[in-house]
Amino acid sequence: MTTETKTSKDGRHTKDGIVDAAARIIHVKGYNRTSVDDVLRESAVGKGNFYYYFKSKEDLGYAIIDRVVRSFVERTLDPCFSDPDANRLSQIRCFLDRFLQAQRDCNCVGGCPMGNLASELSDVHEGFRARLAEIFTLWRARLTQALSEGRARDEVSPGCIPAAAAQFLVASLEGAILMTKLSKDIGVMEQCMAELKRYLSLYDRSGR
Repeated sequence: MTTETKTSKDGRHTKDGIVDAAARIIHVKGYNRTSVDDVLRESAVGKGNFYYYFKSKEDLGYAIIDRVVRSFVERTLDPCFSDPDANRLSQIRCFLDRFLQAQRDCNCVGGCPMGNLASELSDVHEGFRARLAEIFTLWRARLTQALSEGRARDEVSPGCIPAAAAQFLVASLEGAILMTKLSKDIGVMEQCMAELKRYLSLYDRSGR
């Protein structure tokens, strides 16, 4: 292994460590209440290292958003929608189950990283607003596609309007996360999931 390769790997490790530390703090405190000094303490790196990888706190914010998107897609969306032959409503139910498990894993602390950042920054930072809007567009598009394909395969009732149903699912989940965060009760999320599955069953033609 060359010195250059070692340096490259160490660099990636340091940069990832900074993003990890910042994401943990911002998830609980919010972006505006998190300072660069907070991130330096949490990540145990020097200011010189920080500014080597990030020009500003804003640049770090974009890196965190990109990390959140990648994690959401890889851990929650992609695993449920990878099989082209699977029933499309079953895929959406799989997504809902993984979404619920993620909330159980975090013990109702912090809420949704995407929703938190959207609530805090959409009115005050256009760059962050645009980047976050892309995430929710991707999320809605994946659900819309699944429902549209389900209609074409006669798995989903013709009465379902895919884009509207997808928007409803996303909005309901974000609202449920907020209520779960406030109540510190995972039962709130569980009840919401049960209702969303009941809603989907109204369009389910696979049992005919």
